[in-house]
Amino acid sequence: MRSLVRGQKSKLSDFTTATLIQVGLGITASEGMVFDLSCFGVDAEDRLSDDRYFIFYNQKSSPCGSLASLGRQGGDMERFQINLSTLPQTIRKLVFTITLDGEVNMSQISRGYLQILDRQTKVAEFSFNGADFHAEKAIIVGEIYLKDVWRFAAVGQGFNGGLSALLNNFGGEEIKPSPPASPKVSLEKKLEKDAPHLVSLAKQLTVSLEKKKLQDVIAKVALVLDASGSMSSQYSRGDVQLVVNKVVPIAVHFDDDGELDTWAFANKSQSLTPVTVKNINGYVNREWGGWQQWMAKLESGYNNEPVVMNEIVKTYMRSNLPAYVIFISDGGVGYSEQIAKIITESSKYPIFWQFVGVGGSNYGILERFDTMKGRMVDNCNFFALDNINSISDGQLYEKLLNEFPDWLKAAKAQKIIR
Repeated sequence: MRSLVRGQKSKLSDFTTATLIQVGLGITASEGMVFDLSCFGVDAEDRLSDDRYFIFYNQKSSPCGSLASLGRQGGDMERFQINLSTLPQTIRKLVFTITLDGEVNMSQISRGYLQILDRQTKVAEFSFNGADFHAEKAIIVGEIYLKDVWRFAAVGQGFNGGLSALLNNFGGEEIKPSPPASPKVSLEKKLEKDAPHLVSLAKQLTVSLEKKKLQDVIAKVALVLDASGSMSSQYSRGDVQLVVNKVVPIAVHFDDDGELDTWAFANKSQSLTPVTVKNINGYVNREWGGWQQWMAKLESGYNNEPVVMNEIVKTYMRSNLPAYVIFISDGGVGYSEQIAKIITESSKYPIFWQFVGVGGSNYGILERFDTMKGRMVDNCNFFALDNINSISDGQLYEKLLNEFPDWLKAAKAQKIIR
């Protein structure tokens, strides 16, 4: 293993002949210091000309997959996987950075490092400490760059202006926070004009939101509806429409657009028109030809959870907001291995899964979420009801929102969401 010093430049081939490598970054600092660790690719003019190659907490992979965040691994605060053989020719340099939030600076860190790994084996390391800096709030730790061959530079350069100064150096621009929003209109006010029949639900939901300290959370909300044949009686007697009615106020509260993204699934899946307060009445009997057409078109003899779950992941994996997904099923759940894999892999994305069993049995893997290993954070929950009316609205909202706040906290700690 090679130890590198600040300013040292070397051919990557001095450490490894591999083109598929990993780069780990780590920081030791006082509790409470918040760091963002990122990697971005720049062109021959040293410009960040394609922000799809800016890998950070809210964009975990480049389009081609050549750059990807692996999250915390092996003691590293962040680890990136890099495939140099598949990088676009326009990307000539990879820049690895650490930035700080708050009223602190890099002189207050104890130690930091960048390490290069080949098949999990450390082949080179560059270390630095707080004495190397003063008032800087951002560091370029190192660079992998193409000059005839791929090379590595141990940079250790700081920027007083933090992320903005660092990005400006490469022709990029930090996305500034939006101006403070106008005071939130109460949930009841939002509903009383177009959906007055939901106002009583809003009152119950508001109590739960306040108890869970979720009043100011902004998130996307999705509803996934089981359209397999065994659900026919629940559709025909209006139970599924009732589920939609009870979930829409959650979307109106969390989502600034007030839209409930909606999918139906059986053996196949279908993205439906988002539910809003303007189209909620009669939604399941009208949308896409109505629920009976859903069952016919989606092959209702089977329920294939992975097919719709993969669509959900594709939709929200790069979302700049948390996605809260309510998944309705009446049981008969198979595909346990595939479901577990999707849940595990999606734990690095801003997606929380709330599964609800309604009037069914044999929920399979859904009942074993608490023992599922290998996830970055606990990103799912499950509970079952005899029917949607078997508990009060207040109790329903308590159950629906029970674990979402814990996930928000854990996801922020892991830099999955801001």
